[in-house]
Amino acid sequence: MILFPAIDLKDGQCVRLVRGDMASATVFGDDPAAQARAFEAAGFEWLHVVDLNGAFAGRSVNGAAVEAILSAVSVPVQLGGGIRDLAGVEAWLDKGVARVILGTAAVRDPDLVMAACRAHPGRIVVGIDARGGRVAVEGWAEASEIEAIELARRFEDAGVAAIIYTDIDRDGVLAGLNLEATLALARAVSIPVIASGGLASLDDVRRLIAPDAWVLAGAVTGRALYDGRLDAGEALKLIRDAA
Repeated sequence: MILFPAIDLKDGQCVRLVRGDMASATVFGDDPAAQARAFEAAGFEWLHVVDLNGAFAGRSVNGAAVEAILSAVSVPVQLGGGIRDLAGVEAWLDKGVARVILGTAAVRDPDLVMAACRAHPGRIVVGIDARGGRVAVEGWAEASEIEAIELARRFEDAGVAAIIYTDIDRDGVLAGLNLEATLALARAVSIPVIASGGLASLDDVRRLIAPDAWVLAGAVTGRALYDGRLDAGEALKLIRDAA
């Protein structure tokens, strides 16, 4: 299982939101590249980066910060937020992003996901962000009528590298992962599933490495790392010891 530390970018800064509300942003640093280096030095093997402004604008906004991160570390980076066409996908892959996350585009333009997967196998991730089991889009500002499992199944044979499933109601509030819904999704498809939203402590990490959760490919952690509730070294050791 891979633990992905999150770097969420708003106005060039590292922030954390509460349930996706941009007005609730807490700034944790103004040097995203330095934060990326710190996560790499702590032993993380991947970085999860989201352009929050881009998610709302429908285009990349924090490009300079993302490029600074890519220049600062050697670990692979997966990037989401505002990437809505194949040109955007390819531009970021060419700049060194390892995997591009498509969220809103997966709902609005599923053909884009299919085309991107054909052109770049193993490098496209679908982000499924759900509130009450239904998928939200446009930076979580709009609800759709599509259920998370239904959306995931649409890409079963597309060649998607992974699905990141985020429970919006738990994101940023340290309430613990919604493992019931996440495991249900993981069991419904053959695509690897990454849990996101609410990871709060080492107890959550222990839950992730329990036998019934082995079906998961990983988890994203954000606020718990930034405010010191989750010790990176202890979390990574737990995961290594369970491997």
